[in-house]
Amino acid sequence: MDAILLQILNGLDKGSAYALITLGLTLIFGTLGVVNFAHGSLFMLGAFVAVIVRKIMLISSITLDPVRTNFLGKPLEIKTTYVEQWFGSFGSWMIDYSVPIAVVVAIPVMMLVGFVMERGLIKHFYHRPHADQILVTFGLAIVLQEIVKEFFGANPIPQAAPAAVAGALDIGVWLGFAENAVIYPYWRLIYFFFALAVIAAVFSFLRFTTFGMVVRAGMADRETVGLLGININKRFTLMFGLAAAVTGVAGVMYSPILPPNYHMGMDFLVLTFVVVVVGGMGSLPGAVLAGFVLGILESFASMNEVKSILPGIDQIIIYLVAIIVLLVRPRGLMGKAGVMED
Repeated sequence: MDAILLQILNGLDKGSAYALITLGLTLIFGTLGVVNFAHGSLFMLGAFVAVIVRKIMLISSITLDPVRTNFLGKPLEIKTTYVEQWFGSFGSWMIDYSVPIAVVVAIPVMMLVGFVMERGLIKHFYHRPHADQILVTFGLAIVLQEIVKEFFGANPIPQAAPAAVAGALDIGVWLGFAENAVIYPYWRLIYFFFALAVIAAVFSFLRFTTFGMVVRAGMADRETVGLLGININKRFTLMFGLAAAVTGVAGVMYSPILPPNYHMGMDFLVLTFVVVVVGGMGSLPGAVLAGFVLGILESFASMNEVKSILPGIDQIIIYLVAIIVLLVRPRGLMGKAGVMED
């Protein structure tokens, strides 16, 4: 039971990332009908917002210690960050909690990135074939990837979780298993609950606000909503910004789990598109459900007991599930009738 619980937790951890990314991707496809192959880059950019925030906080000045000396007998140089000089112990707290602070910074930054991406490029491809949309957004993803590589280098940049949650929790004791049976990192559990909170916030926004209701109506019948005098295009642009923000904060919070690197967007891109297809193109509940389900399946497929029977199954399990779902139910688990069934 402890091994099963551990794999479920691992699956929920990875599934949380899949669910958040595919939620943003589905928002874009459901509102604008655009197949955005640059969406993985938004996840990467979010992770690098965390890198930038921490680098800014670590900018320091050098002072000379009048008492201590180095091995040459010269006054010892002391580096002190500006935030610690300005804010004292609170500055130290800010450095320690740079990742949660970066979430707050990432929301407006990623919304701005989404607005620029949509207004500057993607709006010109609304009525073009999906093949054109894929080519131009994939090209944009490569450009963003190379820009990040130029500024930050090719090596991953580790990000530390706050010291208070840097350890692990003994979940086995809580559930009555043997002591130390299931030890799981705090931050991964935090990421899972963070994902649930973001997903709940997005669904609540779409269901219980007037703005969200208009957007859902526009997704169902864009022309009729436009005839009512509502500028649905402006609202869809805002939804593109929201989708970018959701994906960006997912990248920020994932940075202590997977050190940010320039190709992490591409690593998640194909997987998240598979998740979208399995859940159903344009279906928000389907995207979330498929994200968690496929994350758990991938986790169980990575067990040594499973790989000893089916070598390499952990590398292809998501694609096998996608093939089976498309053969049995082409619209996906929760897709609308007629979508991808022609």
